Amino acid sequence: MNDRNSATVPASVIEKIRQAVGAQGILTSAADLEPYVVDWRGVYRGIAAAVVRPANTAEVAAVMKICADTGTPLVPQGGNTGMCGASVPNAGGGEIVLTLSRMNKIIEVDPLNNTLTAEAGCVLANIQQAAADAGRLFPLSLGAEGSCQIGGNLSTNAGGVNVLRYGNTRDLVLGLEVVLPDGRIWNGLRGLRKDNTGYDLKHLFIGAEGTLGIITAATMKLFPRPSANATAWMAVRDPEAALRLLALMRRHCNDRITAFELISRHSLELVWRHVPGTRDPMAAPSPWYVLTELADAGDEQTLRADLERALEAALAEELVVDAVIAENRTQAQALWHMRESIPEGARQEPVMVYRHDIAVAVGRIPEFIREAQAALEKRFPDVRLICFGHLGDGNLHYNAYIPGRLRADAAARDAHDVTETVYDIVRQYSGSFSAEHGIGLSKVAELARYKSAVELDLMRTIKRALDPQGLLNPGKVLQA
Repeated sequence: MNDRNSATVPASVIEKIRQAVGAQGILTSAADLEPYVVDWRGVYRGIAAAVVRPANTAEVAAVMKICADTGTPLVPQGGNTGMCGASVPNAGGGEIVLTLSRMNKIIEVDPLNNTLTAEAGCVLANIQQAAADAGRLFPLSLGAEGSCQIGGNLSTNAGGVNVLRYGNTRDLVLGLEVVLPDGRIWNGLRGLRKDNTGYDLKHLFIGAEGTLGIITAATMKLFPRPSANATAWMAVRDPEAALRLLALMRRHCNDRITAFELISRHSLELVWRHVPGTRDPMAAPSPWYVLTELADAGDEQTLRADLERALEAALAEELVVDAVIAENRTQAQALWHMRESIPEGARQEPVMVYRHDIAVAVGRIPEFIREAQAALEKRFPDVRLICFGHLGDGNLHYNAYIPGRLRADAAARDAHDVTETVYDIVRQYSGSFSAEHGIGLSKVAELARYKSAVELDLMRTIKRALDPQGLLNPGKVLQA
């Protein structure tokens, strides 16, 4: 099929795919397709001729080979929990969605090698549990972990709350199995820490959002499972105090800090208003808060005592106004629930939220927040900021909404004035306009605007080399 604007895929192609995966491996009715053609936020909706549900890598390869032979575009999809529309088909039609949800096996857990190998359709929480059952930790953790799939996490190089200690998803991967755009299978499932045999091919596919190949399995690093955790919620005056608090915590607690989250009060007000069972844990309001967690191999009592000493020092230096230490895991989970519920709280607002997943050097976070806020308030006097994120690794979700701009208004949805105001400042700070969410559909124009010509040329060269027909996830990441 050469006409990419066609709204349909020939029946002969659908039949070939049906023969490759069996009747249970393909969906074609409108009702069955619906969950796969719209993202979880309801922002992006496309058209798919079919949803293919292969049961193993051989079936993925067979489907990809059919698509390559017939020129049929294919959209790989994991849990469909992304923020940028990378996992849904385009609105023009003529595409097939391939979901990895049936490929959800834990292939192997090797405690001695500290590795876990899983198929791409495994839900992240199930991988975490499999590691825990073996007395190990798989540290990737994010709000959607109960439904997102590891293949999608790999394809977007997901971040999450534990990057400060363990790194991004890219840092947790030792090997991949990938189906290439021509249907060949690359088996790179190696559990080696050292393998200096030429190009490290796995890094081409991690973060590529399914545009270079379909990740079907991965071998990932495990870590010793902490036996003790301590969680604190702290009120601070401003981001400068939070940054100094991070330095103090590092002096007192070293690498036992697994997460260090900065949260504005405006962000939490959305949660308290829209998410049942949440409330302000502090007696008095504060403009900013920090949520931190420590983990160690020792005992809870010792770790808590160390956290208390760090907080006493922070109070003495007037970096913290007030603090609450979770008494148990239930209380800790309640604090984390507030932090993870911020996107859901914002989603309940009828006002259009302009989302900015940015990164700048950790030491420049307070300066960036001040400058971006001043620029937005000058241009949009009624702007409200929803600022929260991973201060420890320099990643902020610096979101904004303007009263009167409704999500239902197409003009508000399509406006780029707020986003360009923020991203232009990010560029001045030598930062990134997409720290952990990726590009997908929503940031294709920004990639073209903010990446250098050399970077874009290198990316297009790689895309043409691996996917010369442009069949995998067309329209995502790179402009045609």
